[in-house]
Amino acid sequence: MIPLHYAPEVEAAKAAGQPIVALESTIITHGMPYPQNVDTARRVEQTIRDHGAVPATIAVIDGQLHIGLTEAELDGLGQAKDVAKLSRADMAASLATGGTGATTVAATMIAARHAGIEVFATGGIGGVHRGAELSFDISADLQELSQTAVTVVAAGAKAILDLPKTLEVLETLGVPVIAYGQDMLPAFWSRVSTLKAPLRMDEASLIAKAHRMRAALGLPGGQLIANPIPATDEIPSQILTPIIEQALAEADAQGVDGKSVTPFLLGRIFELTDGASLTANIALVLNNARLAAQIARNLT
Repeated sequence: MIPLHYAPEVEAAKAAGQPIVALESTIITHGMPYPQNVDTARRVEQTIRDHGAVPATIAVIDGQLHIGLTEAELDGLGQAKDVAKLSRADMAASLATGGTGATTVAATMIAARHAGIEVFATGGIGGVHRGAELSFDISADLQELSQTAVTVVAAGAKAILDLPKTLEVLETLGVPVIAYGQDMLPAFWSRVSTLKAPLRMDEASLIAKAHRMRAALGLPGGQLIANPIPATDEIPSQILTPIIEQALAEADAQGVDGKSVTPFLLGRIFELTDGASLTANIALVLNNARLAAQIARNLT
């Protein structure tokens, strides 16, 4: 039996049939230092409340799968050391052994499905890493989107990835990739990439309707909603591209690989942009929370 533990706010929302939006917890444990991590998580949660839904930040704490965190739990997780980063492969083991871990996109989708939550807001999904034709480094997020019926709102895939290959894998897996309000796919910190979106929708109600239609057709998996960062907060791609290339070259020169690649690259990009990448990251997560709340309201 899954050791699910609901926060009081989420439990009350489920009982009342209110819209709920899932949130991952790696932004708290692996995204930024304390107390900025907790302050940001609270801002994201409050944004969801302000737009008519209830937030459910998901994490594994002492072998319990928490659907929603209390103020004390959120603060404790924000200060915890050596917290595991959980995905599909290690989530069950962490629960079985009484571990504590933060959920990635894939793990949050699994938890949301078990909790009956249909919408999840995040920053950016994982995808196909550059050089994957040699390393085979592909995020479990893509397979999860093809299997687990949760609509995920993100600012596209992280810009440090191979975006064309990521889109190609999503197409192969049959995952709907829907750009919100524009024809081009966003590229995380930048509003547009060089890639045309396979699908476009301009209203949260249509996204909710498509979610329901997939279920009616018996199609597995969820939807990826690519929501562009607000124009006032973006870092244009012509500024960001050479910075990403420099960070990638440094990672290669230092032999950084596996799960260490993404945090290394994000850390270097933060340094090379004088912190602008983190400011943009927070802005896009808040923007995704707003849209996710609107979708959840339409589903409810």
